[in-house]
Amino acid sequence: MKVLLVNGSPNDKGCTYTALCEVEKELLKQDIGTELFQLGKEPIRGCTACRKCSQLGKCVFDDDAVNVALAKAEGADGFVFGSPVHYAGPSGFIKSFLDRCFFAGSERFAYKPGAAIVSCRRGGASAAFEQLNKYFTINNMPVVSSQYWNMVHGHTPRDVRQDLEGLQIMRTLGRNMAWLLKSIQAGQKAGISLPEAEERVRTNFIR
Repeated sequence: MKVLLVNGSPNDKGCTYTALCEVEKELLKQDIGTELFQLGKEPIRGCTACRKCSQLGKCVFDDDAVNVALAKAEGADGFVFGSPVHYAGPSGFIKSFLDRCFFAGSERFAYKPGAAIVSCRRGGASAAFEQLNKYFTINNMPVVSSQYWNMVHGHTPRDVRQDLEGLQIMRTLGRNMAWLLKSIQAGQKAGISLPEAEERVRTNFIR
């Protein structure tokens, strides 16, 4: 089993990375494979709603991290998406990234556990955390929680390492993710299949 951890910060080794590493260490202790995927500093386009992905099976824009991540998502069993807090929301990098990933490749994430983590200096963490969780709850994904909301505080990685409660939250999240993945695997071995999906109904409220 493998978890893909995505760093949505332009800083490769910053606060978000520090938090993700704490989750990763616990996953490895629980014999869960990991891959840390850095979005980095290169521009990531926003979704243009061209809907070409429905024909191509991937995003039409092939010059950034989105299609690379979608290929990795195919072989992943769970996901942790991390972001710094920018103006009480997730980073523009990860917002554009997730919009296109979920629009172009939602089936690669469905029924796989997902978790969001956020890092902030002081405020806005709850709002950013809530926004990231929306991607999971619209796509049939079990949401992995911890003993508190999945956030760390600090202006630098050194600050984050002093947030002992935040680091414990990350470790608990890693253990909870491992437990859920193993439970799903045990269920599959016992013959429990995925829920049967109904034909999609869309209701328009403006007539």
